[in-house]
Amino acid sequence: MRAAVDGRRECRRCLYRRAKALVDKPDQVEVRAIEGEQTSVIELRVAQEDLGKVIGKQGRTARAMRTILGAASTKLRKRAVLEILE
Repeated sequence: MRAAVDGRRECRRCLYRRAKALVDKPDQVEVRAIEGEQTSVIELRVAQEDLGKVIGKQGRTARAMRTILGAASTKLRKRAVLEILE
């Protein structure tokens, strides 16, 4: 159980670090997790002007972050969904 909690925390940290590296205002990056029984919803909030940088051209950056999150969550045997908020 403790390993699963540490794994979820590490997933959030990884996402947080990636988002901070992409944006112009890293102090406004927030990552929050809403835990469910089968699924975790990870909310990524960035400044309005940094939203395009996190999403990327044709959503490629967001898709890549979702892929990384999905791979990590599969290892934890729990589904994770990334929501990017303004």
